[in-house]
Amino acid sequence: MTAKRWRQLALWLHVVSGVGWMAQALALVSLLAFGLARPAQLPAAVAMANRLDMTLLAQAANVSTFTGFMLAAATAWGFFKHWWVLVKFLISTVQLYLGIFVLAPALREGHPTVSMPIGAALMAGAIAFQAWVSVAKPWGRTPLYSKLPTAPGWVFAAITLVPLADLVIGYSLGYPMPALSLLFLIGYVVKRSMSGGRTLINWSREQAV
Repeated sequence: MTAKRWRQLALWLHVVSGVGWMAQALALVSLLAFGLARPAQLPAAVAMANRLDMTLLAQAANVSTFTGFMLAAATAWGFFKHWWVLVKFLISTVQLYLGIFVLAPALREGHPTVSMPIGAALMAGAIAFQAWVSVAKPWGRTPLYSKLPTAPGWVFAAITLVPLADLVIGYSLGYPMPALSLLFLIGYVVKRSMSGGRTLINWSREQAV
């Protein structure tokens, strides 16, 4: 398969998982709002919401975030070179933090408050906003702009296949475990940063000559 096709597949996976993440967040809103309005059915609604979070929402969030971060790292867009990418990066980071350390524990404890469906609705809205940002690409370049070459095809193949491997591992264990995605992301970002530093040094030398 060509590098272009792998890149298209990686982008497709990012879009699909992002839509899935938003859809599951909206499903959480529906379940939690239903349960809070009907106290007798609240335990069942919370149990279903927790199951949905563990089996679908968290998995989709992990895949969407990994593919988004890697597409930024593996292309000329970068993380901090364009304002629209930086905004998406910051929103995704905040969403992951709130989902892992606030929403998921509250669902496991089984004591939801009105703030939980509101938070899930804000999460869905933030994902929708990120989708618009991806299409419009507003605000131009940051002061840190510099251009690196696009990664080779094997990187985009990994962007597509690594999160799928994590899905298999996560479903086997019974809970999300994006270990391979995290290791690959960190390793590639470090490698890319070192490569970028060498590129800038070579450019400076060429200018000096």
